[in-house]
Amino acid sequence: MGLITTKEMFAKALNKDYAVGAFNVNNMEIVQGIVDAAKEEQAPLILQVSAGARKYARPAYLVKLVEAAMEDSGLDIVLHLDHGEDFDICKKCVDDGFTSVMIDGSKHEFEENIALTKKVVEYAHAHGVVVEAELGKLAGIEDNIKVDARSATFTVPEEAAEFVARTGVDSLAVSIGTSHGAYKFKGEPYLDFERLEQIHKLIPDTPLVLHGASTVLPEFVARCNQYGGNIPGAQGVPEDMILEAVKHGVCKVNIDTDLRLAMTAEVRRFLIEHPEEFDPRKYMSPARDAIKAMVQHKIKNVLNGSNRL
Repeated sequence: MGLITTKEMFAKALNKDYAVGAFNVNNMEIVQGIVDAAKEEQAPLILQVSAGARKYARPAYLVKLVEAAMEDSGLDIVLHLDHGEDFDICKKCVDDGFTSVMIDGSKHEFEENIALTKKVVEYAHAHGVVVEAELGKLAGIEDNIKVDARSATFTVPEEAAEFVARTGVDSLAVSIGTSHGAYKFKGEPYLDFERLEQIHKLIPDTPLVLHGASTVLPEFVARCNQYGGNIPGAQGVPEDMILEAVKHGVCKVNIDTDLRLAMTAEVRRFLIEHPEEFDPRKYMSPARDAIKAMVQHKIKNVLNGSNRL
């Protein structure tokens, strides 16, 4: 039991038609719900922390929460930095005990992205930490990173091969049509599977990562709206599309928005139905259960069971 890297996880998942879930964490109840689900399903697990989560919960608390989760569950867990903006935050997380970091240089030009990523790879590998990078831009919002749909660009397969060869990165997040947030499509959902296949053929030994992969299940959007929410028209990536992507080298699927919707829907429902309650434990307990149920659903229906431990 302890913190591990993604190397063995991804080696097992690559070309096996399943992926590992990477779930964003922000507080104790989210950590507990995710870990309880992974333990019950005996699935490999990545807990990831964004810049916004670090600011909200503070790094020391998040690391200790994950350590407590490992002690309580007996699971091996990957602790991953999601969307590190620069070398300094990646270095800080490596020094703080993270076992995986993402350097997101996708906003930079190709050569600058390579240089930045290579610098992070050299430092992280020297400390036994793996690195994820991103090539191509995803539309939407990820904490303080905003990319307009018009400036979003898909990953160029030939550039992906060159990027991996020159940086030595361990996994690569690709842009094939997904986006961050709850509003992923303005019409029919579309992912460029032909592009994904080309990327995978050129770098068959590199685990690929799908960001912005929440399915934004309609029932949770409806429940939020039923109890006072205002998120009309939210739309995510259909589950069958994620399952198709997993067949073409995607080993890691990032999930955040679905967790937020599940938790928020349950908190809203409880407070509306029990207006006399003001004890946070009363409404955070069912919210934690909602997180667990959502993660179990993802493991079973989106990640192909995550090939049980």
